[in-house]
Amino acid sequence: MLKKPPPLFAVLGRIEKVSFVELLVYEADAKIDTGAYTSTMHCHDMYIERIDNKKYLFFKLGENITEFSTTAFKRLPVKNSFGDKEYRYKIKTTIQIGNKKFLTDVFLADRKNMKVSILIGRKTLQTGKFLVDVSKKHNG
Repeated sequence: MLKKPPPLFAVLGRIEKVSFVELLVYEADAKIDTGAYTSTMHCHDMYIERIDNKKYLFFKLGENITEFSTTAFKRLPVKNSFGDKEYRYKIKTTIQIGNKKFLTDVFLADRKNMKVSILIGRKTLQTGKFLVDVSKKHNG
């Protein structure tokens, strides 16, 4: 008897639990947004400092008081939800959605006035090979 192969795509709901282990974010609610190209997470207290001739980006996530830093970042123009161009920092980090774990790009932005502090865009969804069922919540 042949075993049925696992599905190529995992199905997600409109809100899912995600983790960014390197950033000490575990099982946080994230809005799955197929209208957004990139993923974004709430961040505050960002600043750049040059140490030993290298540029470091320092930042804090969500309500976390832990300060993180990275040299692997870019400052890029993006259109915000109102269609206005603004500059945001982009980092590369590992995300876990369900049982899938992979490297993705995440923009850092002030989302303190948003219902959900993490937004997962199409680029991340394509990397992880996900489909979205908007009638579901916490499906993955």
